[in-house]
Amino acid sequence: MLTLKVPDMACSACADTITKAVRQLDESAKVEADLEKKTVAIDTQQSEDAVKAAITEAGYSIA
Repeated sequence: MLTLKVPDMACSACADTITKAVRQLDESAKVEADLEKKTVAIDTQQSEDAVKAAITEAGYSIA
């Protein structure tokens, strides 16, 4: 399980965009966004670097 801090994730639409970006890498990934804590917990077989790159390409920064 990978937990990332995404400080500019502000709403459910942001969480949906991040989820879609991760699932483009791994269709079976489990993604849980916590808007209050601005974190995303991801269960995937992909590398941390690949997941971070996907989220960054979707327009979000990783803290």
